[in-house]
Amino acid sequence: MKPSMKPALEPVPRAALSRMEWLLIASAALTILSSVLGLLPLHFVCKPLTMLLAIALAYLRASQARALERFDFLLIAALTASLAGDVFLMLPSGYFIPGLASFLVAHLFYIALFRQGVARFPSRRALLLALGVGAAMYAWVWDGLTDPVLKLAVAAYVSVISLMVAQAIGRATVLRDTASKAVAVGACVFMLSDSLIAVNRFVQPLPLVSLWVLTTYYAAQILMVHNAKRPNAG
Repeated sequence: MKPSMKPALEPVPRAALSRMEWLLIASAALTILSSVLGLLPLHFVCKPLTMLLAIALAYLRASQARALERFDFLLIAALTASLAGDVFLMLPSGYFIPGLASFLVAHLFYIALFRQGVARFPSRRALLLALGVGAAMYAWVWDGLTDPVLKLAVAAYVSVISLMVAQAIGRATVLRDTASKAVAVGACVFMLSDSLIAVNRFVQPLPLVSLWVLTTYYAAQILMVHNAKRPNAG
């Protein structure tokens, strides 16, 4: 279905959306708890379920406007790519690169999403800061990247997530509303979550790493899916 098409949708009551958000938060909490406690069967169910609930929430919220627009398609695509990344990363370690690629695609969709209604990277300061942080993180994990393919893959990923953060922060500096600021915080927390993964994997093991990685990851995704609004939304 092309983004230009606007299929008619039945409006969803706000109460139903609120219940969906609480289900999303509960599923995220169960995913974190099952990972920390090593309850793998529960974890393998709750981890993909959490992002499926996020996708459903984005779709149902779009139905309040009775039509899906480009903004909604981009958000759903970003969440779907994140779901693929989650599935790959909870499989054996041989799926790290496909997982990384899936999240790279997710960030490209998020960049396009945060580009709606604003200029590309409207804050040069935010762009330089995000790229600087990304470059510093890449330099930190460099010695642990023993495979040339991994060096290239991580470099590409760090560049894209840095651009996603820069676009989100730049959007907030233009719109100056609470929702866009919350989205920018979510983007920064997403980068923090990935930084924890990188340090744990390529530098040194971190205590309770799954707790910190998943908590920051779900906080980021929930902040973004909850606060992302169409450019013309009130």
